[in-house]
Amino acid sequence: MKKEIRYAFGEILIVIVGISIAFSMNKCADNKKDETLKNQYIENIKSDIKVDKKNLESNVESIGKKIEILKEVLPLINTDNPKKMAAIYKVYPVFTSTDFFPKDVTYQTMINSGDFKLIDDFELKAAIETHYSNYKIMLKDYERLNIIHKEYLGKYIINNADYDAMRQGKFGYSNEKLFKNILQSISGALTIKKKASELGIKNCDSLLKILE
Repeated sequence: MKKEIRYAFGEILIVIVGISIAFSMNKCADNKKDETLKNQYIENIKSDIKVDKKNLESNVESIGKKIEILKEVLPLINTDNPKKMAAIYKVYPVFTSTDFFPKDVTYQTMINSGDFKLIDDFELKAAIETHYSNYKIMLKDYERLNIIHKEYLGKYIINNADYDAMRQGKFGYSNEKLFKNILQSISGALTIKKKASELGIKNCDSLLKILE
């Protein structure tokens, strides 16, 4: 009887050990899979940030050129300076929009899928969250200029631009004082936008340094 009990106990022990080994192997495989997935996410975020940095650098250059154009043109508006006619044609690039669309698909995928928990380094997790939160702040500075374009510049052009007069070689913009005020507002918004973009580049560098 004792022999049978020892045999049964041995069988149970073998089963328990087998299950434990299988469980450990599965857990090890899952951990390896999670680690691989985490590393892939990090590589994708690094790639996204590098694209964002490149786009922001391009924006800084473009915005800088617009600011320089306004520095040249603004002193001539609402004056009788003969250089005004030639200068006004330089201002048209200022009317175009310089946008930034963060490449945040990887980050959003991690958040929505719950995979963000795979990043167990608190400093790294906080740095990533802070970086993408800063984008929201930066985009508000971008939106400031879009509002000026939409609410003020667009309406001014519709109501005060005389294209027939321009084709005849005339200045073609009435209420020059208002025009100058709008351009000054655009200049200020561009300066804010440029500083926001430069800060965005610094943030990209900081996060890339941590990710590396």
